[in-house]
Amino acid sequence: MSALNHIRNFCIIAHIDHGKTTLSDRLLEATHTVQKRKMQDQLLDSMDLERERGITIKCHPVTMRYQSPNGGEFLLNLIDTPGHVDFSYEVSRSIAACEGALLLIDASQGIEAQTVANANLAIEQELVIIPVLNKIDLQSAQPDVILTQLEDVLAIPREEALMASAKSGLGIDAILEAVVSRIPSPRGSDYPQTRCLVFDSVFDTYQGVICYLRVFSGEVKTGDEMLLMGTQQRVQVKDVGIFSPQMTSTKTLTAGQVGYIVTNIKDVSEIKIGDTITHYSDPAAEMLPGYKEVHPMVFSGLYPIDTSDYEKLKAALARLQLNDAALVYQSESSTALGFGFRCGFLGLLHMEIVQERIRREYNLDVISTYPSVVYHVYKTDGEELVVDNPLHLPDPSSIASIQEPMIRAMIHIPNESIGDMLMLVAEKRGTCVRTDTVDAHRVMLCCELPLNEVLVDFNDRLKSITKGYGSMDYELMGYQTSNLVKMDLLVNGEAIDAFSLIVHREKAVTRGRELCQKLKEILPRQMFAIAIQAAIGSTIIARETLGAYRKDVTAKCYGGDITRKRKLLEKQKEGKKKMKQIGKVSIPQDAFIKILKSST
Repeated sequence: MSALNHIRNFCIIAHIDHGKTTLSDRLLEATHTVQKRKMQDQLLDSMDLERERGITIKCHPVTMRYQSPNGGEFLLNLIDTPGHVDFSYEVSRSIAACEGALLLIDASQGIEAQTVANANLAIEQELVIIPVLNKIDLQSAQPDVILTQLEDVLAIPREEALMASAKSGLGIDAILEAVVSRIPSPRGSDYPQTRCLVFDSVFDTYQGVICYLRVFSGEVKTGDEMLLMGTQQRVQVKDVGIFSPQMTSTKTLTAGQVGYIVTNIKDVSEIKIGDTITHYSDPAAEMLPGYKEVHPMVFSGLYPIDTSDYEKLKAALARLQLNDAALVYQSESSTALGFGFRCGFLGLLHMEIVQERIRREYNLDVISTYPSVVYHVYKTDGEELVVDNPLHLPDPSSIASIQEPMIRAMIHIPNESIGDMLMLVAEKRGTCVRTDTVDAHRVMLCCELPLNEVLVDFNDRLKSITKGYGSMDYELMGYQTSNLVKMDLLVNGEAIDAFSLIVHREKAVTRGRELCQKLKEILPRQMFAIAIQAAIGSTIIARETLGAYRKDVTAKCYGGDITRKRKLLEKQKEGKKKMKQIGKVSIPQDAFIKILKSST
């Protein structure tokens, strides 16, 4: 049955919410992989968070047996991929494990930013692309317009497109036939040694690390000694099997198949996505192409709101890291927020998901500091530093230059929003490189922006400018020297480390004023006036003064000479002056929570 010409490996790529997981549900039903009574919506999305948000966070492979009316029984391996830009490396490795891809396009919304990005990934890997127009039964569907977009934007002939509705099951048989007839049988099987591509891994409490892999050549059996070529680590195979969609042990995986192996490794970070596995006794001479290390791009401090929950947060992060090797963390302390962790994430959605999982799965309230990116700092003495935390930035006098990461963003927007969008890009220190027309109503802007500017509110403002019709996808394009400075917030002359951030010099004054104003509204008043200042080094760039409580010391003077009142006021003034010299401002925890929540 596992003859190579009867195996097809394919994935489904699409923009968020274009029906990818719904289509995989219909394919499972049509091939009778899952019994009707066990069927449920979003079957391959196992997390509650995935179901609620309608996004795929981890990829889920599944093996289906399909009886074709034209050519016997086929083994179809579907790899369900994440669709969000943060997980683009996982998408690229999943695509590398396939020979074909179903490019799913919403018939009412058309080609979006991630449709283009994922299609380009598939074209780079030389996959056969089968375009599928989904949701054609909607009243708002415009198949003719979208077929024109398909030709103009992706240069795919309209005759190749299939019409379907994943919700109602329309066109599912045609899709299965197209997978069998158009997608070639597995490639790379003629290589002399065994080579398997690891495209994902998960941790199981009882079994340890489980690798999801595609066997390109040779075979893997239970009990084999294997070698991870990226880390040169030797592993013992305890079990081998396929997904149907539950893990089903088969004892052997042969060339062309997609499945899993259970190893004796206990730490997911030791298995790298994109690595090649080969036999230890007869190793392959070269790895499968495309492997690279994934490095976190966004850093933020996570602190428990209740300081006694520190150990609980530490355990929660350790458990999450078991299934998410891209999450990195190390302990840090802040005079304002106590003990917490500096965490590295692939992007903003990844950060949001980790925080949400900590809140839900471990019942922990956490506060995150202002997100930061990784800067390259060049000192005057020639030393190069990699800085992900504003507190680690060296003295300004010793810095020769600072480089920040840049991104190339593909922004799909309606025509009428182009003016406002270009203003937003300019405000975020970006430039528009080119404008492509998608159709009569939509354009695609190719922009270059600093990653730091996109972190906080860019996506929200994109959605509000375009009334929800805009979408964005981005890729990293290297580093660029910028005029960046570290800005501190001082309260009564003392720097508050939790509010320190790295900003562009031109934006420092505006950002400083905003933060000082917010802090003035949030901080409780004291018996003496408090200076709230924003500073770059020793230069104060913004200031607000929080007025003092004033006791009415003249209340007992109901008459008489003005000098009596003046004497009492002068005495009070002297007392406040003395109090200000020795007084300490303790900033309450909720003030930090309010200002950090309003900043992020």
